Amino acid sequence: MELVLSIAIGVMTSCGIWLILRPRTYQVIVGLSLLSYAVNLFIFGVGGVKANVPPILGDDVAAAALADPVPQALVLTAIVIGFATTALFLVVLLASRGLSGNDHVDGRNEPR
Repeated sequence: MELVLSIAIGVMTSCGIWLILRPRTYQVIVGLSLLSYAVNLFIFGVGGVKANVPPILGDDVAAAALADPVPQALVLTAIVIGFATTALFLVVLLASRGLSGNDHVDGRNEPR
């Protein structure tokens, strides 16, 4: 399970960095979103990937076998903040595109 999570984090990070380096603003915003999702998965993975363990402490369940809830709370908060900043970025993108007439990061219409 850890291998699948590591591969997913690596693929999302590399795709996010590749999209951040693109010349269009929308691609940069999608790249930032992918990068934030990769960081969220990383923080979630730091809390421990546990399977087939009940979430409630009992007499026969050791506390070390449970996942840490603090990274899960941090990821939930990061998802909400990431959604709000992505919405703000999209509004700024639409306003910038309306004022300048293009959506290139550097303001040029022609590719380099």
